Amino acid sequence: MLNLTIIVLTFNEERHIRRCLDSFSGIASRVVVVDSGSSDQTREIAANSGADVYGNPWLNYAKQFNWALDHCNIRTDWVMRLDADEIVTPALALQLRQQLALIPAATAGITINRQIHFMGKWIRHGAIYPIRTLRVWRNGRGRCENRWMDEHILVEGDIHHINADIADINLNNITWWINKHNHYASREAVDLLMGENNNTAGEAAKAMNAQAHIKRWIKHHIYAHLPLGMRALCYFLYRYFFRLGFLDGWPGLVFHVLQGLWYRFLVDVKVYELRQLIVERGQPLAQVVKDEYGYDIS
Repeated sequence: MLNLTIIVLTFNEERHIRRCLDSFSGIASRVVVVDSGSSDQTREIAANSGADVYGNPWLNYAKQFNWALDHCNIRTDWVMRLDADEIVTPALALQLRQQLALIPAATAGITINRQIHFMGKWIRHGAIYPIRTLRVWRNGRGRCENRWMDEHILVEGDIHHINADIADINLNNITWWINKHNHYASREAVDLLMGENNNTAGEAAKAMNAQAHIKRWIKHHIYAHLPLGMRALCYFLYRYFFRLGFLDGWPGLVFHVLQGLWYRFLVDVKVYELRQLIVERGQPLAQVVKDEYGYDIS
């Protein structure tokens, strides 16, 4: 067993959690599942699979994950973040076994590649793969940045890359996916408006991996200054044509239209709506967000 704790956040994930936990069976010395009130068999499945199961009410991903770091008595040298609908590929499991104990002391975090599967197909084009994501870090040297959307693990120290993958393979249907991204759009709209008045992107970028740093810089310094709506169209055209998203066939077309155009356009619509409500009601952003979405961002 590696000197590693894997943390998984859950809510009604009985379709995914056993597959997730089985994918790294025999790798981690401890598995922590933090559940936010599942009404299905998620907690029971996780416990029967050997995970230590905790419960905590959900506010947002960052606060829930940092709660896990602070309250789950993690004593291993390394920590890993994994979502319930993700799996550790056999190649990654092998690389972790071979490399983790040999990582230099100056290295605080490890990035790995993330696959996204959609409608049964691995989406390889359209600037979607490989996405380098920091998922493993030394205990005590990483935290989840406090954002409502697009949160990253920030570390103090060098970052090493392992060229192997985790795979995001969600088994829910397209209606579920659309509902989920509608909620994501609300959170991202809030995050974008908060960022207009709180420029912390530069500070956070110092602790990110290089790929995430570049993407965050483009998002804040170029994309954010394009007209609402038009920027969503530009982003889709870039992904689907210039970055060859069309090579992923019908699933790729659906994915890039929904995730690269519809979702980004929906975020812009919600940004516009929130700005209008702030003016009409004469209220600050925090009050409007609480009234409309039920989020406490104060």
